[in-house]
Amino acid sequence: MPWSTHSRGTVKRFVSSPVKRMEQLLAHHAGGQKLEITADDNLALQATNNWLSKQGRIKLDPTPTSQPTTMAEHLSPIGIANLPNQRHKIVAKRGAAFTIMVAGESGLGKTTFINTLFSTTIKNYADHRRRHQKQIDKTVEIEITKAELEEKFFKVRLTVIDTPGFGDYVNNRDSWQPIIEFLDDQHESYMLQEQQPRRVEKIDLRVHACLYFIRPTGHTLKPLDIEVMKRLCSRVNLIPVIAKADTLSPADLLKFKSRIRAVIEAQGIKIYTPPLEEDDEPGLQHARSLIQAMPFSVIGSERDVSTPDGRTVKGRQYAWGVAEVENEDHCDFKKLRAILIRTHMLDLIHTTEENHYEAYRAQQMETRKFGEARPRKLDNPKFKEEEEMLRRRFTEQVKVEEGRFRQWEQKLISERDRLNKDLEVSHSVIKQLEQEVEGLQGSMSRTGRR
Repeated sequence: MPWSTHSRGTVKRFVSSPVKRMEQLLAHHAGGQKLEITADDNLALQATNNWLSKQGRIKLDPTPTSQPTTMAEHLSPIGIANLPNQRHKIVAKRGAAFTIMVAGESGLGKTTFINTLFSTTIKNYADHRRRHQKQIDKTVEIEITKAELEEKFFKVRLTVIDTPGFGDYVNNRDSWQPIIEFLDDQHESYMLQEQQPRRVEKIDLRVHACLYFIRPTGHTLKPLDIEVMKRLCSRVNLIPVIAKADTLSPADLLKFKSRIRAVIEAQGIKIYTPPLEEDDEPGLQHARSLIQAMPFSVIGSERDVSTPDGRTVKGRQYAWGVAEVENEDHCDFKKLRAILIRTHMLDLIHTTEENHYEAYRAQQMETRKFGEARPRKLDNPKFKEEEEMLRRRFTEQVKVEEGRFRQWEQKLISERDRLNKDLEVSHSVIKQLEQEVEGLQGSMSRTGRR
């Protein structure tokens, strides 16, 4: 029976010559490919094993066709090297959970970017006809959208968190507090679930990446952007994004990026940086290119447009041409997609778990007793304004009451002074009368003696 070997799903048949069979066995043995060996033809097997024995290498064992053997089994008899394959099967079966937050002012294309990033409609667009009604209620909301994506039989449970109302008002003082409170609440919720006796199904909404959209003004970061990014960088993997990059020329975009990087460095804002692995040269170059491109400039569009050369791409059509979403000469969309999904999604998840969550957990355990509730702040801007109004009214009422009290005090003091003066006059009159009585008594005693 001829010899055979499997290589990438195809079956190769050896020729009948034992010498050629031995050469092919050695070639496949050196390549580590899977072999299917029958025990019928011992000539080539014996010659091959004799040569391997002289070279001090592992011999080939005859294995029936029904029980194929691989060179990995010969080279790794214990099987430790197969643990990554087992891990791959577990991850492929369970899927992954990824939570992303988009923050920034309204009108910067956050919803369009999310839908473009995943090539499907994840979030519905806001009704801009109601934008004037929202001015009545000056609050920053938290909107959570969940979706399940599947690509090549691998599922990802995606959670997108939006912050409508942020930065939309003239007075944006403390408008970041609902966002900060939400991030801390997710760490707190996960920590409490870990302390429970049964931890089978834990709800995990910890944010793995926060995309902060910057308005393309061409100048620098606004004070609101700096304050928010300072507070976000210690709680989440912060990735700054320049929205609507097609509104800036390439030269202005480069200047804008350099100014933003200078402000980030001067203010001590820590943004997410991909790890640099020295043992992986292609990965190292890719990570360095991502770091150099920060902050990422993006263009969002769900429409297919035709380019002058006949290609159909995602982009925006202008009179002067087409701004392509996935063209690296136009924007950094592909780089941002790579850092979020293709190359660094797992690192974002691990960084959230090992750095941000552990830092929050350590801080809370140092300052709180076991089982003690976390003290909450009155962080809603609407309630803060009402609190300020009540405080001002209370202060005014206290001032009015203090004025009335001082008036009463002055009246009491004047009345006391008047009564004291009357009392002194009465005392002087009494003393004068007592002296007169004593004088009369003395004169009467002298007349009686006579």
